[in-house]
Amino acid sequence: MRGSVPESWTAPLRALRRSPGAFRAAGVLASAALLLPLAPGAATATDRQARSGTLQRAFAAASHEYHVPQSVLLGVSYLQSRWDTHSGAPSVTGGYGPMHLTDAAHAVAAVPHHSDGREDPRGDGSRAAAGPPRAARPAVLPAGELPPRLRTLEQAARVSGLPREALRRDPAANVRGGAALLAAAQKRLGLPLSEDPADWFGAVAGYPGASDTASATAFARDVFDVIRAGQRRTTDVGQRVALPAAPRLPDRPEQVGRLGLSDPPEEETECPSAVACEAIPAPYEKLQGDNYGNHDLADRPDSQKADFIVIHDTEGSWETTIKLIKDPAYVSWNYTVRSSDGHIAQHVRTKDVAWHAGNWYVNAKSVGIEHEGFLAQPDAWYTEEMYRTSARLVRYLSQELGVPLDRQHILGHDNVPGTTPATIKGMHTDPGPYWDWAHYFDLMGKPFRPTGGAYAGMVTVLPDYDAHKPAYTGCTAAAKPCAPHGSAAVRLYTQPSEKAPLVKDAGLRPDGSASTIDVNDTGARASTGQQFAVAARKGSWTAIWYLGQMAWFKNPLSRPTAVNAYGSVVTPKDGLAEVPVFGRAYPEKEAYPAGVPVQALAPLPYKLLAGQAYVMGQRLRSEYLWAKTFDPEGHKVIQGKDVYYEIQFGHRVAFVKASDVTVRPSNR
Repeated sequence: MRGSVPESWTAPLRALRRSPGAFRAAGVLASAALLLPLAPGAATATDRQARSGTLQRAFAAASHEYHVPQSVLLGVSYLQSRWDTHSGAPSVTGGYGPMHLTDAAHAVAAVPHHSDGREDPRGDGSRAAAGPPRAARPAVLPAGELPPRLRTLEQAARVSGLPREALRRDPAANVRGGAALLAAAQKRLGLPLSEDPADWFGAVAGYPGASDTASATAFARDVFDVIRAGQRRTTDVGQRVALPAAPRLPDRPEQVGRLGLSDPPEEETECPSAVACEAIPAPYEKLQGDNYGNHDLADRPDSQKADFIVIHDTEGSWETTIKLIKDPAYVSWNYTVRSSDGHIAQHVRTKDVAWHAGNWYVNAKSVGIEHEGFLAQPDAWYTEEMYRTSARLVRYLSQELGVPLDRQHILGHDNVPGTTPATIKGMHTDPGPYWDWAHYFDLMGKPFRPTGGAYAGMVTVLPDYDAHKPAYTGCTAAAKPCAPHGSAAVRLYTQPSEKAPLVKDAGLRPDGSASTIDVNDTGARASTGQQFAVAARKGSWTAIWYLGQMAWFKNPLSRPTAVNAYGSVVTPKDGLAEVPVFGRAYPEKEAYPAGVPVQALAPLPYKLLAGQAYVMGQRLRSEYLWAKTFDPEGHKVIQGKDVYYEIQFGHRVAFVKASDVTVRPSNR
């Protein structure tokens, strides 16, 4: 939907809604069969709602009331929320409820991702990122500048007559509001309120408020793919919702033309064909003196191979993010993914080096993907369409760049190590404990599964995201409890007890103070897909080697939070009591040519001790990209003889010299 809704067609719609009529939307007559029994539980209000099957009935009732096929409602809702209610919490773009009705002005956002001033996203001591302090950057768009796609709840209230608070908090009202928007769009497009879902392709395309035809069409195709395949899942409040498959449902892309949307200029992008992608280039400009921004020209993979893909969230709206990427004195990343419809913009070619990770070694060997976030609180949720589109992009980049799809190569920004002891505190923590890594990898066709038995010596962290809800604080205010929310992370203790202290992170807290349960504190946290060597097991608890210490997490057989795995681990070579751990894999000093300053090998304030083991990721030849001049002819890639292994050392990865460690199978 775009702009305000004309009274000329909302009034007839309200009259139609009040008329009983003889309309029966496709799927309404079958709704009783879809009200599946739910698992019993404690008799709380939420559980009573779950047992009653009210959400499935809400879709059936809204379908009947607004003459929208139930399969269309269910398909749109699935691509926006996977039918979850999120306890009334907003999404990253201020969207509420199963139909993702947006009210971004109500969900006030935080500062943009790279604007808090603690981290230099370039992460190179030889040259800081250009421009004034990033804390001076604008935080969010003023409410008056929010585009229509971030204000659909306001439109839903207008066409349905329902109060805004009900649309935010009441799932049944939210479904009715979404149905009213679809029916209003269908009428505006001059299309019938038909029982045939195929007749609704155009209205579905316009639902997330895309501004271009390609994005609208891609969203509608995804919704219709969901309807064709069918879906069935248990929601976040325990309700079972089902959408029967309709395999012969056709697409009607010609209807999208009725939306009157524009198309972005046809420019070459590095994106898969199944997504809507446009080029919004980051400027490469010379600034004052020797400064330039906001990325480095390179010639990857001929100059260096990209070994990582780094996942970020923006913590700012799409509009704010796009304004910032056009600023030559700001920083850069390769792609941004929009939350509401999965639209992608490419800013920096994959051959060039964006400034995004806060670690120059990782920047030089990675591609960075930002995901739109308009965060009222860090536990806000991401749309299914964004997860799907991003997963397609990462799968495409994996094939094009030769980056394996695993958690040693696909990192969160919160997994990127600090470069030196002084930079550890400033490293970013996005996308955080609420990013659903398991679902993300499922969508990429690389689900996390057991790869070893009980004696394989390794585990892959894999809690049940929807059911696993550890307590966090700091989402809305310091020390204030966050709302319960599914999480991909497990908490780590010094002993096999939830009453024991959390393990400590000597880099985050050199004073020896304890880790906390703050949502941004990564000091005692292991995340889905990460693999660790098993140190011990006791009852329903498993211990892993983590930051040079034994760390325990709860892992009961009845509800496991990890699965067994087999692989390679590294241990100190015989005779070494400890080996240093690094945040970058830089060459030995003899490798640097004249004119290129030697980059100090600064060990991090951790130790890999004898008797401990850590899961090995990549084998990496030492490299350093010297890039201090606007003219890329002055850039050099220095390759050394030293070889490093990437290891899963804590929540963040780290690097150890191959000459310091022994590689062995995990089951020894």
